Amino acid sequence: MTARSTRRTAAKTRIAAVGAIAVAGTMLLTACGDQTKNNDGASATAKTSTGTSSPADLLPPEIKSKGVIKVGSDIAYPPVEFKDKSGKTVGIDPDLADALGKELGVEFQFENGTFDTLVTGLRAKRYDVAMSAMTDSKERQEGIDPETKKKVGEGVDFVDYFTAGVSIYTRKGDDKGIKTWSDLCGKKIAVQRNTVSHDLAKDESKKCAGGKKIAIEPYDTDLEAQTRIRSGGADAGSSDFPVAAYAVKTSGGGKDFQIVGDQVEAAPYGIAVAKGNDKLTQALKAAMDAIIKSGEYEKIIAKWGVEAGAVTEAKVNGGS
Repeated sequence: MTARSTRRTAAKTRIAAVGAIAVAGTMLLTACGDQTKNNDGASATAKTSTGTSSPADLLPPEIKSKGVIKVGSDIAYPPVEFKDKSGKTVGIDPDLADALGKELGVEFQFENGTFDTLVTGLRAKRYDVAMSAMTDSKERQEGIDPETKKKVGEGVDFVDYFTAGVSIYTRKGDDKGIKTWSDLCGKKIAVQRNTVSHDLAKDESKKCAGGKKIAIEPYDTDLEAQTRIRSGGADAGSSDFPVAAYAVKTSGGGKDFQIVGDQVEAAPYGIAVAKGNDKLTQALKAAMDAIIKSGEYEKIIAKWGVEAGAVTEAKVNGGS
């Protein structure tokens, strides 16, 4: 999937700061608002009239009674969320969700969906939250279309829990002279649709001189884009750094891809919650802060080798 616009637009992302899983022996894997009001209302030590509440006490009654939080997610974005060989949903987000569930006394149930339908799924109440390496941006918070800049929805609130940036990758040993985004002019890139990578490619193409625009091929999933690049049908691909680094490390036993240049557009991943569902937002923030404080968050981040993208506290609507 993808990162999901400095990050300039509200594209899908997923997206990351710096990395930590070893790639090709030396590369490390790390992973597309006004906070005053939101953070006041979402304090990790939120209080009721009887004193300090636990995260579970903050949950909306309807979720408490169900014992389940339905999670919309594009489950094809390793290592953030993907299916293992047995078909089980695994990755950074599912592990964090399990830890949050223990704090909240509920089960997080992941439901697969395409990335660009997750926010509409929240509005339609198919999901309680969306957790899918989704980049927190002002446009998403306010329901603004990143291209037209027009309001197309009521927006969502985010509980931020990780930081990620975007990387370009090519076939191994065949970088086509690509080191930066400007080097893509006159070349073809495969990306996941409606991600930060997709937005960056469109923005960069507008800057290309001499009519040498970037040929952009968008796909429903990041894995489809990888297949296109692997076959030689595109010169390069782009996705959140942790995802690109994971592909470099694992695809073809590490023989298919290489990352080129530096990551750009570092921004927070957030759990998306529909506007007006403030109790759930507060509960999620409190639970995230609790697992950070307990050390469970650090263990999960280290398990996936993405320590460089870790945060020290959860924030509400921290994206710009």
